[in-house]
Amino acid sequence: MNIDVFLTQFQAKGLETCFHDRHINPQIYAGLNGVNWSLKDYEARGGYQALRKVLGIGSGTPMTQDEVIAVVKESGLRGRGGAGFPTGLKWSFMPRQFPGQKYLVCNSDEGEPGTCKDRDILQHNPHIVIEGMAIAAYAMSISVGYNYIHGEIFQTYERFEAAMDEARAAGYLGDRILGSDFNFQLHAAHGFGAYICGEETGLLESLEGKKGQPRFKPPFPASFGLYGKPTTINNTETFAAVPWIIRNGGQAYLECGKPNNGGTKIFSISGDVERPGNYEIPMGTPFAKLLELAGGVRGGRALKAVIPGGSSSPVIPAELMMSLTMDYDSIAKEGGSMLGSGAVIVMDDTRCMVKSLQRLSYFYQHESCGQCTPCREGTGWLWRMVDRIENGQGRPRDLDMLDSVAGNIMGRTICALGDAAAMPVRGMLKHFRHEFEHHITHKTCMVGAYV
Repeated sequence: MNIDVFLTQFQAKGLETCFHDRHINPQIYAGLNGVNWSLKDYEARGGYQALRKVLGIGSGTPMTQDEVIAVVKESGLRGRGGAGFPTGLKWSFMPRQFPGQKYLVCNSDEGEPGTCKDRDILQHNPHIVIEGMAIAAYAMSISVGYNYIHGEIFQTYERFEAAMDEARAAGYLGDRILGSDFNFQLHAAHGFGAYICGEETGLLESLEGKKGQPRFKPPFPASFGLYGKPTTINNTETFAAVPWIIRNGGQAYLECGKPNNGGTKIFSISGDVERPGNYEIPMGTPFAKLLELAGGVRGGRALKAVIPGGSSSPVIPAELMMSLTMDYDSIAKEGGSMLGSGAVIVMDDTRCMVKSLQRLSYFYQHESCGQCTPCREGTGWLWRMVDRIENGQGRPRDLDMLDSVAGNIMGRTICALGDAAAMPVRGMLKHFRHEFEHHITHKTCMVGAYV
């Protein structure tokens, strides 16, 4: 078996992940079937009408840049990459009167464990990202953009390149777009699969051809970004939400979700569920409903815990999680965790929390770029201590030491990877300390065989 044939065994085709007719009022996934990704298909679904509206094509009256930003602000759209920062507000930071070159960057370096939404958007609806980026570029007077695509999805990178070729040929990209005075050149950049390049300044370093290591902030990318020029960076899903907002209005988008959490959100639900995959649902939908859409807990077993926003967000016990809604404020204020990228990892009652944390801690110590001492050394300490506990060699003082090391990593690194490694540790100890104590005392797992 050659390598190409071997790798096809592991390639997701989207059939299992997003074409299941269990979305609720989808906006990004609406009308997709896995083969209708091309320009003519996208135009048949109303594609590029938002760009035409912004440029005044057909109406004769283009929207001003302030009007576009105001609509996005009104929508309540928040960054879908993890931070949840208001998108319209971020766009307003760009110095539009800056006399030199400015850049727009799409962060498609999807490396958070449990997350697979951006890949499906780029693979099955690439033009919605192109249109969203073009509208954003217009709003901020930007003429050059890049889409930095994760290095391990080369087939998706090729799909996006093909979509850009179609858009250029049709006049949606390039000089004098659709006969207007607006110019926007868009390029794709292929990453190398490093988790740290998902951090926006590490991404910029990689895009410049350097080692992907985060920069000190300030200065922030809005003033000193790609090649030292003002730069705005948004996630793939964030740009994909923009065309619907422009076509239907900011208020309509806000009403799809809840106050301060507008629109729909794609959740990648995995772990112990019957139907793992991507689910586009309105922000504020109860977690219980999302779990129902995913077929419930696998095998009818009891829900034990949920990691709500990718592996870097603290775990939430089942009883508390079942009372929450899927939006930034509910998960943060009531659940004590983060919505993050929307990667929902479901864990049933067969899951050993020590074993789970061991795997998470190994990932973060492996992906640390090594630039900051607390992260470079601390992530290794965390993994080694958890590994020792899992293998029956733990000591009673290890738990306080774990919490202390995690606390001394948080807030002491250039980027958030240190926090991402520390928060799962502190969350597990907060809610499931008794399992760690049992491992240390009895040298066995209290939940029996790990399935």
